[in-house]
Amino acid sequence: MAEDKKKKATKKTVAKKATDNEQAQQQGPGFGIEKLYLKDVSVEVPNSPEIFTSRETPKISVELNNNAKPLPEGFFEVALQITVTSKIADKTAFLIDVTQAGIFAVKNLPEESLEPILAITCPNILFPYAREAISDLITKAGFTTVLLNPINFETLYMQQKQQQAAASKNA
Repeated sequence: MAEDKKKKATKKTVAKKATDNEQAQQQGPGFGIEKLYLKDVSVEVPNSPEIFTSRETPKISVELNNNAKPLPEGFFEVALQITVTSKIADKTAFLIDVTQAGIFAVKNLPEESLEPILAITCPNILFPYAREAISDLITKAGFTTVLLNPINFETLYMQQKQQQAAASKNA
């Protein structure tokens, strides 16, 4: 009987702590990953099968695009789009386009902190997943794997801010 009372008291204490934690999370600043997913994928090998007989070294180009979209209740969808194109001479060997996205909870943060989180932190989280998907797709398309170098999203963000400042000065 005494043991039952202890169990009930412990359950009440755990429930109270959980409620306190939820209230603290709702009041204080917060960041969390809700969902990571592959939003869009495209693989093109327009010059196959002839392209597989070429022994020339391909030229690889990478394009990067990042955007954030607000969702209700403090959630944001951030999408990182990476396009990798391989050309041999003037022919496209492959073109792979991957959009890796995530839903992030960003709550109770000052407005000036929001943009850097969406432009730097979230893409840093998404990039390894996009990189892995691209590497797998290139291999499955029949080509030697391409491993993308790490990207410094903070530097890209700062460059973008400088360009915007320069453009607004000249306008």
